[in-house]
Amino acid sequence: MKILFVHNNYASNNSGEEHASQGLADLLTKNGHTIDWYRKSSDVINESLKIKIAAFFLGIYNPRAVNELKTKIKEFKPDVIQIQNLYPFISPGIIKLIKQLNIPLVMRCPNYRLFCPTGLHLDGKGKVCEDCLSGLRELNCVTKNCENSWFKSFGYALRNFAARTVWGIRKNVDAYIVQTEFQKNKFIINGIPEEKLFVVPGLTPQITHFSKQEEANTVSFIGRVSEEKGIREFIEAAAQLPEIEFKVIGSYDQDYELLKAASSKNVTWTGFIGGEALDQLFSASRIVVVPGKWYEGFPNVITRAMKHGKPVITSDLGAMASIIDHKQNGLLVPPSDTLALVDSIQNLYRNKKLCSTFGLAAQKKAEDLYTEQKVYQNLLETYKYAMR
Repeated sequence: MKILFVHNNYASNNSGEEHASQGLADLLTKNGHTIDWYRKSSDVINESLKIKIAAFFLGIYNPRAVNELKTKIKEFKPDVIQIQNLYPFISPGIIKLIKQLNIPLVMRCPNYRLFCPTGLHLDGKGKVCEDCLSGLRELNCVTKNCENSWFKSFGYALRNFAARTVWGIRKNVDAYIVQTEFQKNKFIINGIPEEKLFVVPGLTPQITHFSKQEEANTVSFIGRVSEEKGIREFIEAAAQLPEIEFKVIGSYDQDYELLKAASSKNVTWTGFIGGEALDQLFSASRIVVVPGKWYEGFPNVITRAMKHGKPVITSDLGAMASIIDHKQNGLLVPPSDTLALVDSIQNLYRNKKLCSTFGLAAQKKAEDLYTEQKVYQNLLETYKYAMR
């Protein structure tokens, strides 16, 4: 099978979506399929005001992208096309071209941008918000200034409106890939036919070989440091548990330097770490905490912790609650509830036997559900449906 991947890279060219899409492409290649790409990157968007203004309009329709993709399709002759992120330099204008050429179209949805202009279902104050699902719809993104920038909020709202009404992004796609049952149910509620929805979990990175830690003593936050990931609640919990070692393992920008400086002495900030060194830190963790405040798409840190046999404390919300089973392989706490988080960390940390029990159960679930083979099988089912 020949699959053409279409993706607009994020500015870093190294986001979770880049890794996810490349991981799927590599998995398909390994199983004998032929992959090609049509790509653009957002890495130039901050170079000038002119480029930012261009991105505003190109997110609605980019005729050059349509023509370039048409040429790529003519050369590659794909059996199916899989699109992921179209913004800001590709645009959903390509959807009608693909339909005109009668090529099966699959859209992988790592977030909720099909319905929410920001993709997060969060307002500008960091609160879960679903206002764009009804009433004024995308205009809510502007009135609530969800991007904390009137220009960006208006741009995001306008391109989502065009995608929905002009380009038919919710009806002209043959199959949609979601990552959890929670996300699937959300899409069904919002009008996507159930038969078009396929759950394909995110690929969890393979665990590298590493030396076994004699003692796992740390409580770890692993991943990108941001408000919606619950970093402030994690730091507040650490301050109330000074006898426990906490670690923040992940990239952060200068906006978090003050939070780092103000964090208690029992917190170590490592910055970004990858590969075998990251597996070592998973191994050294007694508990992995994922205190997210948004629905999440598929938090790989949870399934990676599970593969390491580590219990996870996470928010009773969205995709996180779809993966962790409360009091079976981890604990669920109300999002943004620092007191509940402190209580859960304290009680579980003190009970090594329970940590081990939860960890083993988590490992078994990960080995049953979150394997390369399972992802590959689900992906093939999606393509077969789209090509029917």
